[in-house]
Amino acid sequence: MRAAKIYYKDILAGILTETDDGIYTFQYEKEYVKKYPKQFITFTMPVSEQLYTDKSLFPFFEGLIPEGWLLDIASKSWKINSNDRMGLLLACCKNCIGAVSVFSIDHE
Repeated sequence: MRAAKIYYKDILAGILTETDDGIYTFQYEKEYVKKYPKQFITFTMPVSEQLYTDKSLFPFFEGLIPEGWLLDIASKSWKINSNDRMGLLLACCKNCIGAVSVFSIDHE
């Protein structure tokens, strides 16, 4: 299992996980739900205590991963298979353009 802390504007918003079976989950932190009920990561996942689950990486997070030649460079530099979407997300999305950042669960 791999997990990532998802930050929104330097605030811990939630945890994204990939199980060993390839199931993805995302859950907002309880404190984030209380303090920022309208500050969602994406329209498709409004702030809620609900556990979001999918068989593939959620489209919003998929969109953070580089594409084309930049994906090729990232894949070769970090020796990550281009089909390892969670691996690429963890490697490439610590300092994304925009408000969202992704860090390995052992960050800090």
